Amino acid sequence: MAEVISIPRQVLHQEVVTRLRQRLVEGQIAPGAKLNERELSAALQVSRTPLREAIKMLAAEGLVELLPNRGAVAAQFSAQDVIDTFELIAGLEAMSGELAAQRITETELAEVRALHYEMLAAYTRRDLSTYYRLNAQIHACVNTAARNPVLTQTYRNVNARLQALRFRSNFDDRKWARAVQDHEELITHLTARDGPAVRALLVRHLEHKRDAVLELMQRGELPTAAKESA
Repeated sequence: MAEVISIPRQVLHQEVVTRLRQRLVEGQIAPGAKLNERELSAALQVSRTPLREAIKMLAAEGLVELLPNRGAVAAQFSAQDVIDTFELIAGLEAMSGELAAQRITETELAEVRALHYEMLAAYTRRDLSTYYRLNAQIHACVNTAARNPVLTQTYRNVNARLQALRFRSNFDDRKWARAVQDHEELITHLTARDGPAVRALLVRHLEHKRDAVLELMQRGELPTAAKESA
């Protein structure tokens, strides 16, 4: 029997990608777990064709791995992967932040402030899902304000791989509160057009994220991939 598609066909593909991405980012599908097409088709109320297309797109983003004889599994990082990738994203965010401080318009700055206030409301409710979505929008807005399309594309490609880990970095209340404080300072430095201060803040912010993820790995609360020999 054909499955009922509850999503309008014209937006079906993107909706499936969005819903599946959210499951991966928020840990509803654990790192290293196999993506069961039958179960996901039923849960998302779509046929397997758009689901498989979504899996391929998320594999391109780095959230899914396509393994020979195993199918699709949720991406899993080793500790060294975390160190290397956060090192890169910290450099990219630092560069975009410093350029944004010079180039951001008042309209863009107002949008960042508005998103920040919405994010604070989500933080107050302890609504991590909404908080993370708004947080990601803020970082994307800062990157866009840098006015460097090559930097933006590189940032998007690298950051896509880290979404699930950045989400988990807020599981500890103390670390989450520190992240919120970092965003308060970000608004202050952007308003002052202080590029070096924005750069330094974003490097520190990403280092805190990295350390939070590594701590989860060390405590065994986040599955860690072992590096396979070639």
